[in-house]
This record gives sequence, structure tokens and C-alpha cells, in this order.
Amino acid sequence: MLFSLRSRLMLAFSLLLIIPFTALVFLLTEASSELIRESIETSTSQTIEQFGSHLNTFLKQVEEIGNQVMSSSMTQEWITTLMNPDSAMEERLIAKQRLVDSLASYTINNSSGITIGVFTDYTGGIWTQDRTFADQSWHKRFSEDEVRWTKAHYDPDQADETMKSRLINSYALPLVQLQTFTNVGFVKVNYPTTALRSGLDKISFGESGRAFLVEKDGSSVLEQPLTAEEQHIVKLGMDRINGQAAGEPEGFFSIEQAGKNYLLFYRYFPAQNWYVVGAVPEKELFVKIDDIKRTLLLISFGLLVSAILLAFWLSYGITRPLTSMARAMKHVEKGEFAQALAMMPSVRTGHSEVGYVTRVFESMANRLRYLIETEFETNLRRKNAEYKALLLQINPHFFNNTLEIIGGLAAMKRNDVVMDATEALGQMMRYSLNLNSDLVKVKEEMAYIRDYLFILQLRYEDRLEVAIEEDMAAGGLLIAKFLLQPIVENAVKYSLEKNGIAQVSITVRKAGDKLELRVADNGIGMAPAYVQQLLTEVSVSDSADILNSGGDSIGLRNVLSRCRLYYGEGLKVTIDSKLGEGTAIQLTIPAAKG
Repeated sequence: MLFSLRSRLMLAFSLLLIIPFTALVFLLTEASSELIRESIETSTSQTIEQFGSHLNTFLKQVEEIGNQVMSSSMTQEWITTLMNPDSAMEERLIAKQRLVDSLASYTINNSSGITIGVFTDYTGGIWTQDRTFADQSWHKRFSEDEVRWTKAHYDPDQADETMKSRLINSYALPLVQLQTFTNVGFVKVNYPTTALRSGLDKISFGESGRAFLVEKDGSSVLEQPLTAEEQHIVKLGMDRINGQAAGEPEGFFSIEQAGKNYLLFYRYFPAQNWYVVGAVPEKELFVKIDDIKRTLLLISFGLLVSAILLAFWLSYGITRPLTSMARAMKHVEKGEFAQALAMMPSVRTGHSEVGYVTRVFESMANRLRYLIETEFETNLRRKNAEYKALLLQINPHFFNNTLEIIGGLAAMKRNDVVMDATEALGQMMRYSLNLNSDLVKVKEEMAYIRDYLFILQLRYEDRLEVAIEEDMAAGGLLIAKFLLQPIVENAVKYSLEKNGIAQVSITVRKAGDKLELRVADNGIGMAPAYVQQLLTEVSVSDSADILNSGGDSIGLRNVLSRCRLYYGEGLKVTIDSKLGEGTAIQLTIPAAKG
């Protein structure tokens, strides 16, 4: 169909519409990809910049709160009272209560959820009055590494029970007695982790890109849940950032991981030594481009469908008659004239070239059909006459041999078995003279063979050994009449000529959709050249030659010729023969039930 006129028209229309449009789509998308990439990178950097501004503002507020608490009169009065060994217990309690009220008031009035804790070397935390804080990781980093900005953690040393059960981040600064500049503890300003995390979680890139607040080693500041892949990408990104000779405070670069390219954005906050890092697969940043490509491809597909419909419409009046006639020609080539004439297109009256060719072809097909049918009927009658002649030829040949056997029995004065032989011969004659059908059941043919072998057994007695293997499943199948008898007759004859003792085996069995008939003997065998001649005659010779042939091979030639006439390509003949050892002939024919 690729080389048909309709296909070429459709292909031409499709190429003329699709190729230019596809080229345009490619050029536009390639040219705009870089511009959109730059736009996305700028937009992402601005988003991180906005979060950075929020982070700086909020943390500066936290830092100012810590400085205000540390330098407030309430705090300094409480520190001075604790440091004075002569102060009474009542004075210390009053100073502490004033500080607690001040801190509680600040917490209540603050809308950001900020709480404040004060810790001294004398009494511990102002809320719990113990030193359990010393065992927490954030305090060890503050006291040993002077890290003032902590990562997310839980802190029980607070006045608000709600804040005790929530993640918080903190800013810790030394608590100093301003008159003597003595360090007596530290102030800890706590703020909810969600104050920063909620804003960070709103930042997204593409479909799966996220932003994270991390320390220099890549660990999360806000306890954000990271997948194993995200952790690995952030770790690779931080290694690259830390390895830069001139530390850029912000920027972006590409990272390849597991065959995927990621775009990593970052910004550095030196006061806290934190980084905001955003990672996203590069292909997700070009979703819009992909959508545009998809839309353009859909338009291309629509144009293709339109081109095909247009080609069909144009070809209806031009190629449709030619296509139908080409299909009809294929049926004519196979000899299927009825199907060919049924497929011929109806042509409008006129003088168009297509109409003229169609009418001439239809007339030619009708004439050719008539000639072939006439020749076929003539040939069929000839073949049928040949087949009947072959049957008539086999009957005299067989009955002449049978009468010789009965005559031999009478000459031997074996009157006791002559009656049995005559009865067997009568049954064989009834079978032979029944010309109602050329097909018989396998079991009927085998009954005929058994009657024949009974007569031979009476004549040769111990000199004849016969083994019959008959498949009961094959008994109801139909075969052409008189297929086995001539082959069995030759097997007995040539076996007796060689050894004086004939050993004949007959096998009839059904194998799938085939029926196998096999006769083997221990006779004189056949030369390879003669075997090849017989097989060649089966495939190429004319059955009329059998009618004129003579000699001892007439029975076998007769059977093979009838099988070829009746079964055609469905016949398979196998002859296994060796001179001086014997012959095995197998006929494989279709297993027909009707």
C-alpha cells in the first residue's frame, strides 16, 4: 500500500504540511529555551532573595530582643542581687519575680511566638532552676564553639507549655553584668521553627524542587524532612560551595546525579553561617516549554489528520476506482473471479480514462473466468475418467490372482477350506463391485485386506507371517478405495521370492490431522534409482501413463497415481527399501471424516 497512488498523495500532503511546521516548532523552542532558562533562574534567585530578606529581618529582630533583655534594668537588677552575697533571700525572690513578669509580659504581647529564657551560673534556668540544659547539643555548641544560632530542637526550660512540645530555634548570647562586665550566664531567645520553615516550604521550583536551610556541613537547620536523594544532592552542592576558592554569597550551578541534571541555587547568611539551598531537576524548569511543544505537536497532529482527510477526499474520484481494481486483480491472480467481480468499482458513464480501463478489465475478467471454468470442467471429466480406468484396471489384476489361489487349493484337494476361501472371495467381490462411492471407511478397507490375507494364508500356510497394527481411532476415517491391497500383494509376492518365508507388517494409525498407512516386508527390495523414479512419477507424471504401463509394478504405480489424483499436495509418500533386505512403504494422507 505504500506505493499506491493514494498513499503517495497522502504522504505528499502530510510532508508539505508537517515538515515546515515541525521545523518551525523546533526553531522556536530551541531559540526560546535559553531565554526561558535565564528568566527562570532570575525568578528563582529573586524568590530566594525575598526569603533571605525575611530571614534577615526576623533574625535581626530576635537578636535585638536578646540584647534588650540582657541590658534591661530588670535583668541587671536580678544579676546584681545574685552576685551580692549580702542580699537577702526576699530580695532575690522579688528581683526574680520582676524579671519573670517582664519576660512573661513580653511573650504574651509578642505575636511571633517568641519566648525568652535566662540562665545563670548560680541558679540555672529562670523557669526550671536546674542545669539539665548543659547536656543538650545546642548548649555544647554555644559554650564550646560559640555557635549562637541553634538548629531546631525541643527545650523544656520555658514558661509556655505549648512551646515545650514544639520545635524551636534559638539565639543565645552571653549574660553580662554591665557594671563589672562579668559573664554570669546567657540569654536564650526562642522562636518557633515554623516561623522560618513555613515560609521556606512555600518556595518551590518546578514540580518537585524545594528549598532547604542548612549549615555548612549540609545538615538541616529547621529539621526539614529530606529524601535520600535530596540529602545526597544537598551534600554534593555544599561540597562544591565550600570548595570554591572565592566564596560567592549567592549563585547557582548544575549537578549531575544518577543520570539526571539538577539546578542548585544558594545564598549565604554569614551572621548565622547558614545557607539557603534550592535544588530542582532541570527538566522540570522547562515544563512550560514542554507544554508549548506538546501543544504544537497536537496542532501538527491535527494538520496531519486534516491532510489525510483531504487526501482521501481528493483520491475518492481518482484513486478509489484504481485501488478497487488493483484489489480485484489480486483475486484474479489467485483465480478468485467471483470475489474479483464483486470488488469491481461502479464507474460513472463518460469517457474518462479510469472508466475505460475499469470496463475493459471487467470484460476481460468475465471472459477469462468463462475460459478457465470451461477448461476446469473438461480437465475434471478427464481426471474422473482416468480414476475410473485405474479402478477397473486393478480389479481384473487382483481377481485373477485370487482365482489362482482358490484353484491351487482345489488342486491340493483341500475341500475343507475351499468353502471358506470362496466365502471370503464373495465378500471381497461385493466390496469391489460397490461403486456407489470412491471413498470407504478405514475399517472396511482393513476388513477387505483381512479377507485377502485369509486366502493367502490358506495357500502359503506357515510360509506367510502377517502382523497387523490397527488404530481404532482411525476406523471411522475415509480413504480412497483399494489403496492397501496392491501394496500388500507386492509385499507377499517379493518376500516369498527371496526367502520362501514372507514376513509382512501392516500399520494403520491416526497421527494428529494425518492418517498413516504403512506396509513393510522382508522381500528383495528395490534399487535406489527405481525408488527415486517412483517418487518422481508421483509428483510430475501423468496418470494416463499408468494405463499404458506394464510389468510387476503396476499395482504400486496404480496406488500412487490414484493417491496423487485424489489427495494432491496432501499426499506424502515415503519408500524405505534396500536390495536384499526388504521394503517399507508409508502413505501419509489427510485424516478425513467426510
